[in-house]
Amino acid sequence: MSLIDLKDLKTYFYTEDGVVQAVDGVTFSINRQQTMGVVGESGSGKSVTALSVMGLVPMPPGKIVEGEILFHRDGGTVDLTKLNPKGKEMRSIRGNEIAMIFQEPMTSLNPVFTIGNQIMEAITLHQNVNKKKARKIAINMLEEVGIPLPEQRVDEYPHQLSGGMRQRAMIAMALSCNPTMLIADEPTTALDVTIQAQILELMADLQEEFDTSIMFITHDLGVIAEITNFVVVMYLGKIVESGEVHEIYHNPTMPYTQGLMESIPSLDVDKGRLQPIKGVVPDPYDVPEGCPFNNRCPHVMDVCKEEDPPLVEVAQGHKSACWLHIDH
Repeated sequence: MSLIDLKDLKTYFYTEDGVVQAVDGVTFSINRQQTMGVVGESGSGKSVTALSVMGLVPMPPGKIVEGEILFHRDGGTVDLTKLNPKGKEMRSIRGNEIAMIFQEPMTSLNPVFTIGNQIMEAITLHQNVNKKKARKIAINMLEEVGIPLPEQRVDEYPHQLSGGMRQRAMIAMALSCNPTMLIADEPTTALDVTIQAQILELMADLQEEFDTSIMFITHDLGVIAEITNFVVVMYLGKIVESGEVHEIYHNPTMPYTQGLMESIPSLDVDKGRLQPIKGVVPDPYDVPEGCPFNNRCPHVMDVCKEEDPPLVEVAQGHKSACWLHIDH
């Protein structure tokens, strides 16, 4: 049973230099209690997809120009693209039923308010509780995410906490209203690997406890293997491959995904020199004709430069957008 369905979502940015098709026809579903990974390099459209779901795309210059975001909540199904981002209904969903953990807690947490105040604000806004009860919930949530001495930490400011602690506080804030869906936008990028592992373990434990669906955004396929069971690979605003995590790992079919896999260091296998993907992500104002990956692909053919390949099933539940797997 799906919790949220994105259908042919297109989010464009209209700037003086031209139109950026940041999200260009994205379709996927996230089931209840599922963790889905969204992977890709910077500029692939991962974060804009998340902001589209949250109703946080800056308008102007951004605009959802097409598609649906169907959220199946207890009161029935609602298309989030049809709601006013600043309206009452969207505000009742954002932070309450769908919550988001941002990449860098220092820019997401307000430096002049205590951690407790910021968690309590989310609780009192969405739940019918007084300040005393909200404070108690905030302390419980800080304890839940593994912050020691929560009664003391609740009155501290963001700068008094370490990076890992701040990220835990962000998770506590996001989960304080018990959302049905959590969007985590690169929540471990700024942390060292030991803290990263702790945060991933924490999120897996909390998901089990709270029955939350998670959309986990990252550029790191190693992280994806740890926490997700289904993966969507994005490149220049499009989905280029999707499938169960073990299928994508053991049988990547799109050259871009293969390139991402090749660039992961491994302790088990001696790969010799890691192979980076050649070239850089093209200028979003000047996307190549045909397959967007054709200027970096080692298997490029004439058809790749003329026509964008459709996303087709190459194995059960495994889809890929590559002319290598399509009769043409």
